[in-house]
Amino acid sequence: MASLHVFLCLLGLVVLCHSQCTFEELVIKDLNNPPNGCVDKDGKLHDFGSEWVRDCVECSCTKEGLSCCTKIPDEGEVPEVPEECELVVNKATCSTKVVLKSDKTKECILN
Repeated sequence: MASLHVFLCLLGLVVLCHSQCTFEELVIKDLNNPPNGCVDKDGKLHDFGSEWVRDCVECSCTKEGLSCCTKIPDEGEVPEVPEECELVVNKATCSTKVVLKSDKTKECILN
């Protein structure tokens, strides 16, 4: 059981260290009418200094631009998962866990 806790802690570090991030520099088209925020991929304006999470992507808007990082790692970014197990993503909580393929209610015990 202790090895499972160690694995989950390491998985959390992987998420923090390997999150995919993007940065879109703020573009000023008219010096007389500078932007007062960042526009997200859906066209919504967010004020400078604001932060939000949508679809497990955490974004922030600064006067430099829009920065977004996914909170869920790609499959290639997690430690090797045994064949009888699989990585399950919970988009409601933006979390992952490793469960048995045969019984998704049971977490894998890793050595």
